[in-house]
This record gives sequence, C-alpha cells and structure tokens, in this order.
Amino acid sequence: MNLDMSAQGKPRKAGKGKGQAIPLPTLDEGESVETNEASAQVVEPGRALALADFTPPSLGAGERLIRLAYRIGVPGQVLTAPFRKPARPKLLATVTNPLAGDKAAGAALRSGHFLVHGLKQPIAQLDLAGAGRLVPPLERMVHGFHWMADLEAAGPREQVSPVAERILAAWLMANPKPPSRPGKGPAWTVAYTGARLLGWLVHAPLLLSGDDKTLRVQTLGAMADHARWLDRHVAKGEDTLAQVAGWCAIVAAGLLLPDGRPRRLYGEAGLIASLGELLGDDGGCMARSPLGQMEAIALLVQLIACYRATRREPPAALESILSLMVPPLLALTHGDGALGSWQGGWAVSASDVSSLIAATGVRTRPLREVRQWGYQRVVAGKSVMQFDAAPPPLTRHARNGCASTLAFELSHAGQRVIINCGGGAAAGGLMPVRLDQGLRATAAHSTLVLDDANSTAVLINGGLGSGVAEVEVDRRSIEGERNGSSGRTWGATRLEASHDGYAGRYGLTHRRILILRDDGTELRGEDLLVPTGRKGKRGMVSYALRFHLGPGIEVGLSDDKQGVGMALPDGSYWQFRSGGGEIAIEESIWADGQGRPVPVQQLVIQGMVSRGGGSFSWILKKMG
Repeated sequence: MNLDMSAQGKPRKAGKGKGQAIPLPTLDEGESVETNEASAQVVEPGRALALADFTPPSLGAGERLIRLAYRIGVPGQVLTAPFRKPARPKLLATVTNPLAGDKAAGAALRSGHFLVHGLKQPIAQLDLAGAGRLVPPLERMVHGFHWMADLEAAGPREQVSPVAERILAAWLMANPKPPSRPGKGPAWTVAYTGARLLGWLVHAPLLLSGDDKTLRVQTLGAMADHARWLDRHVAKGEDTLAQVAGWCAIVAAGLLLPDGRPRRLYGEAGLIASLGELLGDDGGCMARSPLGQMEAIALLVQLIACYRATRREPPAALESILSLMVPPLLALTHGDGALGSWQGGWAVSASDVSSLIAATGVRTRPLREVRQWGYQRVVAGKSVMQFDAAPPPLTRHARNGCASTLAFELSHAGQRVIINCGGGAAAGGLMPVRLDQGLRATAAHSTLVLDDANSTAVLINGGLGSGVAEVEVDRRSIEGERNGSSGRTWGATRLEASHDGYAGRYGLTHRRILILRDDGTELRGEDLLVPTGRKGKRGMVSYALRFHLGPGIEVGLSDDKQGVGMALPDGSYWQFRSGGGEIAIEESIWADGQGRPVPVQQLVIQGMVSRGGGSFSWILKKMG
C-alpha cells in the first residue's frame, strides 16, 4: 500500500519567523492508493483558553483594599483584628489528602531509606542542612517533602506517624530558620518551600498526631515562618511553575492558619496570574513537559482539597483552569495508559496517571491536536502515535529541556514499538547522573540527527540554547481507494512537519512525513533534508536516523541489511524496511514507569548526505 506523500495543505506554523511550504517527492514503494483531495482536510486546533478562565475572584472595595495593604506589608492580624493579641499558631481545619502515594516507597521509609527511582538512600546518612548537594531527584523528594503521601500509603497513621516526626524533627533541626533570600541552601528555593509548606498543611495529621508537644509547637511555628517567607519571595521563583507552587502554599496558609483572610486574597490573585503565565492557549504548560503538567495539576488538586476542608468553594477560575489542564496530559498517554517519554519525563505508569486524573474529578478526552503544547496524537485502531511538532520550550520555562523536535513514539495494543529514551529528570536515581545531557539530546529520540549535533543546544541544569525556532505542521485525513479483493477501504492520517534547527549550521531544513493507516498496522515515513537557499551548499554531512525500540522486542536483521524483523512481547510480529541505506542494530536505554533504566535496542540508518539535500523513506508494518 502506497499512500501519496506529495499531497499538500496549508501548513500551520509554530515558533518565530516566516516559512513556506516545500514541494515533496513521493514514496514509490508498494501498490498505489489514490488520495481523495476532497476528503483531505486540516484538522481544527484545540480550544483556546478564554480570558475569563484567568480572572481572579471579584472583590468588593474593602477586600481590594485589604489585599493591597497585605501586599505592601501590613500584617494579616492588623487587618483582621487590630485590637486583639496575635493568635497562637494552629490549624483551622484538617485536610483529607487527595493524592495516593507509592506504597513501596513508604515501606522503604519505614525501614529507614528513601526510595527514589529505584535508588535506596539511608535517611541517617543524608545531609539535611544542604552543605553537600543531593542528586536532583533525591533533593526534590527530601526538601520538598514529597515523601509524606508515600508514608501515608504504607500503613495506619499510628504506625507511620513516628517515622514522619523523626524525619521532620531532623529537618527542622538542620534548617531552623528561613534564610534572607531564596537560593541560600538547596532547601530554600521557592519551588521546594512552596511544595513543603503545602505538603505540611495537607498532611498535618501525619506530622502532628504524636505526643511530642515541643515538636508540634515547632512545626506550627515553621509553617507560619514558611508562609511569611513565601509572602516576600514568591515572585523570585526559579520559574513560573515554582511560583505557582509558592502561590498555592500561600493560599493554603491563608485558608488554614489564623488571620489568613488577607493572605488568601493576596494569594488567589497571584496564583491565577501565575497560572496565566504557566499555561499556553490550550492548557498545556509552557515547559511542554508531562512531568511539569502533572506537578501543576497535583498542586491545584491539593489546594482545592484545602478549600474543601474549610468548607469554602475554590474560585471558579481554578476549577476551570484545572479542567483545561487534563486533556493535554491525556494526549501523551499510550494505549496502556502510561505516558510517552518527552522533555525529560519517563513512561510514568498508568496507575500514577489515572490516580491523579481521578483526584481532579475531571472527565474528558485527550486533545488530538494542540497549539503551544505541540504534541500531535493519532489513534488508529489499536495503535497510538505521538509526534513532537513544535519548538522546544524556551530556556525560562525548561527544567529538563530536550532537543526532541520531530521525534515520535508508536505503541500498538499497549505495547511500545518505537520510543524515546526519556528519563533526564530521573537521572540521579538508578539512572546515572552522567547520562542527563545524553538523555536530553536529539540522538536519544526517534528522529533524524545531522553530524551527531543536537537540533537545539542542550545546556546544563536543564536549559536549552539556540536551535529550532520555527516548526511548520500540517495534519490531514487521507481516504484510500476500495480494495477489490477484500472490499475494504483503508484511509490514513498524514502528518507533515519541518524544523529549522539545522538551517544555520548546515543550510538544511528537516522535514518529516508520517502516514499511519487507520487500522494502525502500517506506518510509512519519509525524512527529507531540504536546502534553505536557492542553491544548496557544497560538501557532505553525516546523518543518522534513529528508531529506539520498546522494551522486550527481539530483532533480526535481513540479509541485505535493509530490513529488520521485530518480535514483540505480546507475540505479534512487525517488519521495518528502509527505502535505501543499511540498518544497524545498536544498544540503547529507556526509563521505565518508575524512572529506572531498562536496556533496549535501536535501529540506526546512517551515512553521508549532500548539503544539496536528500530524502530517506522507510516503512513499519505489522505482519499477519
């Protein structure tokens, strides 16, 4: 079956600058299926956020004055009850934890270890004061107190509460007072401080149920200190997601600590403004990270639980924004319910994703095509394809940014067939830290690489440099002719996209065409290198087309080295065939549902190509 790859539509652009559609050659392999031009159509983009979705709650003149006074530094107690003594620190309500933790990680805590992406770290050996930096995943777990939900899941409160109190007491001893500014010590970033305070408020019964009255008083005092520190420093957050964490904690403190009304009014306005900066017009976070999307959703779920605990309805804008954040996340789920591996993330397990979505109370469908989120999703029969058709995130948004433009993943009946390595954000668990930048590189994704260079520069500390600035993308449905022998008609979805990441260095634009048949059993691809000028540059440049294979796939190379047989763990058999160029089978690595490294294999087609351009066609087909 040969689907016409030359059908053109008006491309949609993402990024900066100008571009134009480039005529494409057609694949000449297989039988012919004519394209029905009348049926080809550009799919409408996702629903944009309305301005009303980011509107803070309407306030009367008095409440606006209170919010203004609190913002300029008037204490909340002066604004709420100026003639009485300040209230002693206490909690006004008990919050029901809305998010289930990891029972295995909780059991490890009970035995004296933190368990982070498969790595066990003894609690007694940790430097909680931060003189020696911890690896990033462990640092986030320890100083963000994300372990509390895990501990709650590991047993009855009376059994696990003493463990929580011991860790908390040791942490408070090592960090008695907040510093004068963010960044003085790893524990005192806005992101960690916001997550820590919100976690303390949500999991207060776990921390305050013991008989140690001194620790109880110390903990309540630390909560008040954290809230005041965030009041002053939340705007200095490392990125927008960090600011959202800080604002959520401020609002929660306003709800649950005494004299909190001014703080709540102040925090609600700041939170909704930060969410407007965090999210694109389709509800996806500007970091284009599924992990970042999950973190933002979890923060709002916990905050809404604080509202419920105080019998107060959350602002309508928060629930509206939450409902808009779920569809982009679902767009990156495969048939097994787990996530694809994008922007430093790993194949987060279906149970983790489903429990988070259930906690939101949002019932919706995945977005198929989105704007700034940028991931195209195609569902065909039992197959799901995800395609990165947007520029990488800007440096100010990226935490574990990856040069993954025009990479794709494909699963069939829940089995991963083509994957990306993923796991940059998990480096420091069982995934070695030294692999961080390699896991974020273009070569760690199923796409084309020129001269072993990244399409966008990968920097240290999760940042990205120059590279892809614009992506053109066109999506359409193709209707095939009726097959005379079977009487069935097989259409397809055609995705075409290009990026300019190699234009400045090599004078070439990478254009990729993917055609997935409607029954999900055949994927045809063509990768083109098109000169950016009227005349192509002289000389040659090396290229490599990489297809990382899912875990457990056994492969065999054909005699002509242009085909590969692939036996999947579910018993199905697939064939990959190159239109030209020999295929090599190389080792690769993949981060599983817990961020742990799993050895896999990859198919590599490599050689030299003229700077005047070239094209490489291939096909992946399920047999039988």
